[in-house]
Amino acid sequence: MAISASMVKELREMTGAGMMDCKKALTNTDGDMDKAVEWLRENGLAKAEKKAGRIAAEGIVAVKVSDDGKKASIVEVNSETDFVAKNEVFQGFVASVASQALSTAAGDITAFMAEPWAEDSSVTVEENLKNMIAKIGENMNIRRFAKMDAPGGMIVPYIHAGGKIGVLVSADTDSTADEVKVCLKDVAMQVAALSPKYTSKDEVDQDFIEKEKEVLLTQAKLEKPDADEKIINGMVMGRINKELKEICLLDQVFVKAEDGKQTVSQYVQAVGKQIGADIKLNGFIRFETGEGLEKKEEDFAAEVAAQLG
Repeated sequence: MAISASMVKELREMTGAGMMDCKKALTNTDGDMDKAVEWLRENGLAKAEKKAGRIAAEGIVAVKVSDDGKKASIVEVNSETDFVAKNEVFQGFVASVASQALSTAAGDITAFMAEPWAEDSSVTVEENLKNMIAKIGENMNIRRFAKMDAPGGMIVPYIHAGGKIGVLVSADTDSTADEVKVCLKDVAMQVAALSPKYTSKDEVDQDFIEKEKEVLLTQAKLEKPDADEKIINGMVMGRINKELKEICLLDQVFVKAEDGKQTVSQYVQAVGKQIGADIKLNGFIRFETGEGLEKKEEDFAAEVAAQLG
């Protein structure tokens, strides 16, 4: 019978075995899931079977920046417990994953997991992960990675709480002065604390804005049913602009601003003017450990905000 990708995925999740091993097992057992699991066991390919079914929602985020500061990677690797996340062996493994992500040509996590492990090309990334699961004794998952390039400037990283949040900030700049690095580190901490969705308003999808207008228009009419159209539209646009200031990094009020009014954009411009340099923020990446997974709720953003204050 034909072996579908969903069948391979299901078997992989059940056993922790590699994708090609799962496909081979299903092929050899004519698609029988139970027999495929047994085949993997018999061939020593399901060592992490029991562990693979457990939720891995802890872990850490790690970053790797190239020596010239123009390329960087960020990864999230999950474990079952925070105890293991603090383990030196686990942290060393995650650092190696980040190093490999910096040089990978893989376009997604599936391709990344299938490529040879840089420190031992006799195994794949996925196979090495299974070895680590067996060594550490609990389920682990390389959940995601991303890369960033800044050929016209630099990338500055920030890690909060030992890897609970990781941020990369990219800027075009003609300066490598320490003041620029400090500025971008401040911005990275802002990203960690307030979790913006966009760098600037230019990135916001127009469909998103139109949908928000529809929702806010309905709300405004309910609040002021007797108001004329001009007042209603004014209310809607005011709320749209307020929301954009909250989700767009450059328009957010800079947390460390002494006057409580200076925006991130104004802060960056002020630093550039002070040292005679051009600095243009052009992007960020923010990973928070366990986002969207079942885990205990912890307000890491509030921690960073307190640190900034």
